[in-house]
Amino acid sequence: MPTAEHDAVLLDLDGVVYAGDRAVPRAPEAMARLRQEGTPVRFVTNNASRTPQQVADKLVSVGVEAAAEEVLGSPRAAAELLVDRVGVPAGGTVAVVGGTGLLRAVEEAGLRAVPVLEVQERPDAVVQGFSPDLGWRHLAAATRWVRAGVTWVASNLDLTIPTADGVAPGNGLLVHAVAEASGRRPDFVAGKPEPFLFLSAARSAGASAPLVVGDRLDTDIAGGRAAGFTTALVLTGVHGLDDALAAEPALRPDRVLLTLDDLWDSPTRERADEATAALHEAWDALDALTTSPGDASVADDRAALLQEWSARLSPGAA
Repeated sequence: MPTAEHDAVLLDLDGVVYAGDRAVPRAPEAMARLRQEGTPVRFVTNNASRTPQQVADKLVSVGVEAAAEEVLGSPRAAAELLVDRVGVPAGGTVAVVGGTGLLRAVEEAGLRAVPVLEVQERPDAVVQGFSPDLGWRHLAAATRWVRAGVTWVASNLDLTIPTADGVAPGNGLLVHAVAEASGRRPDFVAGKPEPFLFLSAARSAGASAPLVVGDRLDTDIAGGRAAGFTTALVLTGVHGLDDALAAEPALRPDRVLLTLDDLWDSPTRERADEATAALHEAWDALDALTTSPGDASVADDRAALLQEWSARLSPGAA
């Protein structure tokens, strides 16, 4: 293990292990080292449109060893929620708003997964996940049952998703459409930043103190912290040091990594550790300013402090 206090590593995918159809620099080598050391690994993703095997196949295609059982996605977490929290009985009917990955996960949980357009009688629950093939008729059918009071589980609330052509609408926007039409919010959310997905991944790995590694503060870091786990922000994806500096306490990572190599004594490990120490020092200063008695000038002082620390954390800063 990179550190003795952790018994597994839970990793986000996009921006951490791969970006589009390519591996993130140094990620395959880092993953291979984790394998060599015998560290349990789980890939934690909000993607609800792919099956675990499809995700594993993609990882293999970019040079990262992976097995389907190591992929913990929001579909599986949503299916576990339907059984464990909602209490849908074995063989109970679930109206599925989503793709193949979500349908299969619900079936594998011992439930009767029915595409929402094919549901004729009141189901035991509605589960909603992303699929590029969803349209108005699917959302209208989901709204019917949600308005009728059927328990509603969302796989995740991601507002956007990355694509080869840039950012596109995510499941959260589709869930919002049903919420606005029904006057309700989902009863349960399975994916990040809720803790359930991370807790499920840790159970799968037999871990009690895993390290969560991600590139997004609002999903990976927030979810890992909510689950009570140590978190590390890797600067190969969405969020950078300025984002971490300005983050509210619930979104602050315990560590910063320039690449996954910084889990060990890498050539850039010293810079990563310096950035981590600087962030914690900056947060202490910001928190002291925020919580101290003051007047309207505190906002100006906070902005100035953020600017000062941003300059200190910039690449090449002395």
